[in-house]
Amino acid sequence: MTERAALPDLDKLNPTELKALIISQHELITSRDSEIEQLKLLIAKLRRMQFGRKSEKLERQIEQLELRLEALQMNDAETVAALPKPMANVEGIARSARRPLPTHLPREIRTHLPKQEACPDCGGALRKLGEDVSEVLERIPARLYVIRHVRVKLTCTCCDKIVQAEAPSRPIERGMAGPGLLAHVLVSKYGDHLPLYRQSEIYAREGVELDRATLADWVGQTSRLVEPLVEELRRHVMSAEKLHADDVPVPVLAPGLGKTKTGRLWTYVRDDRPSGNATPPAVWFAYTPDRKGEHPRAHLDKFTGTLQADGYAGFDQIYEAGKIQEAACWAHVRRKFYDIQVAHKSAVAMEALERIGALYVIEKEIRGRSPEERRAVRNERSRPLLESLKQWLEETLVKLSRKSDTAMAVRYALGRWEALLRYCDDGRLEIDNNAAERSLRAVALGRKNYLFAGSDRGGESAAAMYSLIGTAKLNGIDPEGYLRNVLSRIAEHPINRIEELLPWNLAQAPVEGSSRAA
Repeated sequence: MTERAALPDLDKLNPTELKALIISQHELITSRDSEIEQLKLLIAKLRRMQFGRKSEKLERQIEQLELRLEALQMNDAETVAALPKPMANVEGIARSARRPLPTHLPREIRTHLPKQEACPDCGGALRKLGEDVSEVLERIPARLYVIRHVRVKLTCTCCDKIVQAEAPSRPIERGMAGPGLLAHVLVSKYGDHLPLYRQSEIYAREGVELDRATLADWVGQTSRLVEPLVEELRRHVMSAEKLHADDVPVPVLAPGLGKTKTGRLWTYVRDDRPSGNATPPAVWFAYTPDRKGEHPRAHLDKFTGTLQADGYAGFDQIYEAGKIQEAACWAHVRRKFYDIQVAHKSAVAMEALERIGALYVIEKEIRGRSPEERRAVRNERSRPLLESLKQWLEETLVKLSRKSDTAMAVRYALGRWEALLRYCDDGRLEIDNNAAERSLRAVALGRKNYLFAGSDRGGESAAAMYSLIGTAKLNGIDPEGYLRNVLSRIAEHPINRIEELLPWNLAQAPVEGSSRAA
């Protein structure tokens, strides 16, 4: 990195030396830009692989690459800042143009008038010619404040009866946390992956002692409070005709042993937007202490339709019962060949990737169209490619060693062929199960920061919050604002109208109790 102190005195440089300095700085930044782009591509590739069996190892690799990328970008900024303005604006050295600041942000206008009241040259009167406007993005630090509820007592002058307003309801009975603070704690933990002990340290820096036990108590009680809402969300998800499903391991502290066991978080996603359906998307998470097949069978007991999932054996009994059809995931097939190609530069794996890639090109073109259109295009264009792919896989398999990774990948595809073709027969279905995998990203990131859940009940609380936060995000709603609105209402909301508090129903409703103290 070129340090500020290392720059020569430009006044002492002749034109040739100045030109050489500019060229050297340009080459330095160009080299960094190239490495930055390579890092971005590598990080993007790793993120596509991130949520498989080796996700922890990949997460560490991505973290290191992100740090390297940040360092390069900071070095670039320091190098440009160290250059004199004429050099910093030379073509090839100047940074990319800034994006305009969002129009929805409030504006504070500060008008700057010249110090001179008359023309500095002739003393004549000044009149307005125009103005230059520039914008700076600023932040007001988050602040805690106290709402003091004062209930005035009135007494009757005739019979001494005392009249007083009822105490305002609170999300947690007799609790000191308001809905805004509770929402912030919940989204910080389950949306921004900030453990409670770190939140406690942040509040301490703001002069408020909120120990981890207090925060944990708030999280637990709030998760109980929203149980009816999460149950309504589950009913909405399970009423779909097609679902995406997946699961992820979660370390859970085993009581009395000082060790962890492995629980599971299951995700069920309803999202029909790719097939042109306007039904609000939603995700429902469920926690179980293990991965036994009885758990997804219980979750899907009332569901009838098509389930898009991976090859987990626990789903087999569900498919055998007949009321749920299996739709397999082409992303899982592709991932197996991708891993082989990266490891061995396999020509067979590369051809498989190219053939599968052609199917995804078609899917990109028909995203958002009606189920009828999607089915017609798939039968006309995708099905011939699939028939050719199957023939090629069968011919290739006989040439491979039975125990090779490539043969296992081929057998994985051929063994699920009917389920892999099902998306061609139903335009509502997707080519893969990526909707479910995307919903698990927050869990994967949170798991890295939390290390483990404190108990099975803690896993259930996490499932409830991931459900509400994930559904808000799917609907383009700010999760913290949504939870603040929910928690300001739910304590007194009629249970038979709980669906009014679902994200898409509450999105346009005003936030109750949101006024700030002056």
